[in-house]
Amino acid sequence: MKTSGPETLPGPRGLGRRLTGALLLVVTLGVAAFGLSRVDVDTGISSFVPRGDDSYQHLLDRDEDFGGEPVVVLLSGSTRDGIFLDPEQLPRLVGLEGELARLPDVAVVYGPGTVLNQTAVALRDVVLQISGARDSIQNTSRAKGSSKGLRGEALNAYVDKHLASFDRRYGALIAEAMPMGLPSLSNRKFVASVLFDDEGEPRSEWRFLAPTAKSATLLVRPRAGLDQAGTEKLVERVRETVAAAGLATEAPVITGVPVLTSALSSAATDEAPKLGIIAVAAVALVLMVVPWTRRRRDRLRPLVAVVLGTASTLALFGLIGQSMSLGVVAFLPIVLGIGSDFPIYLARRTRPRVVLAAAAGATLGFGSLMLSPLPFVREFGLALALGLLCTLGWSFVLRGWLSGGVTGTPGDAKRPRRSAWQRVPRVVAAAVVGVAVLTAGLGWVALPSLDVESRTDRLASGLDEVDDLHEAVDRLGFSGEVTIEIRGDQVLTPETLAWASSVETRLLTAHGDSLRPLLTLDRLLDFLGSEPTPAEISAGTSLLPSYLFDAVIADGGRVGAMTFGLRLDDVADQKALIDQIRSELPTPPDGLEADVVGLPVVAASGLDAVSVSRWTIGLIGMVVAALAVGVGLRSWRVGAMVAATALLAAGWVHLGLRLFGQDLTPLTLAVGALITVTACEFTVMLAERRDLGRAVTVAAMAATIGYLALTASQVALLSTFGWVLALGVSSSCLAAWLVTSLVAAWAGPHPLHADATAASAIEPEREVVSCP
Repeated sequence: MKTSGPETLPGPRGLGRRLTGALLLVVTLGVAAFGLSRVDVDTGISSFVPRGDDSYQHLLDRDEDFGGEPVVVLLSGSTRDGIFLDPEQLPRLVGLEGELARLPDVAVVYGPGTVLNQTAVALRDVVLQISGARDSIQNTSRAKGSSKGLRGEALNAYVDKHLASFDRRYGALIAEAMPMGLPSLSNRKFVASVLFDDEGEPRSEWRFLAPTAKSATLLVRPRAGLDQAGTEKLVERVRETVAAAGLATEAPVITGVPVLTSALSSAATDEAPKLGIIAVAAVALVLMVVPWTRRRRDRLRPLVAVVLGTASTLALFGLIGQSMSLGVVAFLPIVLGIGSDFPIYLARRTRPRVVLAAAAGATLGFGSLMLSPLPFVREFGLALALGLLCTLGWSFVLRGWLSGGVTGTPGDAKRPRRSAWQRVPRVVAAAVVGVAVLTAGLGWVALPSLDVESRTDRLASGLDEVDDLHEAVDRLGFSGEVTIEIRGDQVLTPETLAWASSVETRLLTAHGDSLRPLLTLDRLLDFLGSEPTPAEISAGTSLLPSYLFDAVIADGGRVGAMTFGLRLDDVADQKALIDQIRSELPTPPDGLEADVVGLPVVAASGLDAVSVSRWTIGLIGMVVAALAVGVGLRSWRVGAMVAATALLAAGWVHLGLRLFGQDLTPLTLAVGALITVTACEFTVMLAERRDLGRAVTVAAMAATIGYLALTASQVALLSTFGWVLALGVSSSCLAAWLVTSLVAAWAGPHPLHADATAASAIEPEREVVSCP
């Protein structure tokens, strides 16, 4: 009978190592916590548009001249007279517009109240100037007539003769102004004559600010270059200011691209930790339930390395002040799902060289996302690659502890099992392979026909703010803006105004069902007539309120703008419309340049670049991953197996998207690169040792569950991405088993098996965990 001896106490060296490790862990967690507190999520417009495109720079230039994409405020009056004709409501509307204009980071506010107020002031000035000029002509001519000895009727006829030409030009203006009375906000006749036609409906030129006789639209344009944090603050201030205005209206609708991007940022900030916790719980459940080690208490050890790697990555982004885009929400479940695989393999005493080769291929697969033209996809790929490297680093640091629950080298490594394919008739095997290759090929053939969805509102589908945007479209008839800009030394010339008039006529004739004029040179200056002289243009524009003049002229008269509203429908249709507009623009006057500018233009321009990436990102990721594995393991066969697995799995996923009628998104376009990661990992491990099949199965289950955590997101873009990724993992696992089994059956045991056998031969025989 054996008796237990005295408990062995750790020596000074062992105790020092433990204290050093504990101190390192505490410091790392402290730095990670500090970095995590500084992580910023950026979902601004700039993260969704391609870089290096002239259209994006033109958009920035336009924003500098006229303000950025507006926050849209829709107000529906609830009183009998509505907002405009109620003597109490209209002054409050003007006051609200003034308060909004004074908010920080606001470039300009356009609204019907300010239009009325500025028009009243301008009309009073015009009437006073005309009256003063007429009085001056009358007094001067009367004095001249008297000096010539004219008296009575003769003098009056002389004066009338000199007033006739003046009255012919300006008398109509005074006649039109007299019936409406004094131009002021308290004069209902004046308000109605400016905003409404004879039937009491809003005039076409003001309908974008007054959609109905009782509703108003305010456009709050932020300053150019406002970052995401500033945009979120501005949206919140707009909400607070509107709520405090005291207007008698129905519940206001506050929408627009800035509101939508702010909602995405808030959702990402709120959902990232929630989805991360769901993913951690789901992966932990898989690791606990599936008996991949003998002792249950050791099964959660890989999760420690993953959590440390994920925290370290986020901390790094926070410490360097690099904001993370919408992909941060998907980053957590993906890294938790994939990152847990490598600690599992190390816990199964897989050779470090093999783990490093698989990790290198996976890292390059993630890194291929940095080829995307969209910034938020590039940041996503960088974060995933860093997350995997950090997790791998922690896995090697904790390697001894991770493998503490698994004893010995699996005995099956000494003699590779006979492949199941060797027991299947070759005809059946060939048929299975043929079906697999055929379906994958159909998926790759279907890839070009899959539509790419890059509209911000559809990518954010699921948020309440998207419903507000659709309501605004229904009320206003448009949801976005395109601007035809003309630039040169001086745009306020008769030739330019004639050109602008021809442009508007031509575009509305050809595309009146798609375009709606908002503020244009032609409409704002049509009071000058069809052929104004330079002197008349100078005199007429000086009478315009600067509030309206600055909406179409900027940079001291060197930039002119014609802004049209359009619906943000299918991006491909937008691109076709914008291409048609460009082709239909008449040649501008000498010395001037004209172009179409706006967010829809950027989206349309980026569509081609994003569409091309459906091929480049996935295929390049597969090639570099296969090369990395082949070089790392000095085996072209394993590298080819990785490529074959990735091609099969990606083809199946593409076919699934086609069959279920799913469009591609900027994230699902990246699924090829992410499939490459799992295909690389599963193939290398199954090629290394057949007894790692259970570890691969556990890894696939953990990754699938981690990805499915994304389906809990309220943002449709992320929820759909979770389903596609889960399908990708399942496809990768199935393809890896198929390819490795087929190669083992038809080409014999892989040399890696021999290496593993030789390595295990020097190990003493120990108790092992049985694997399927």
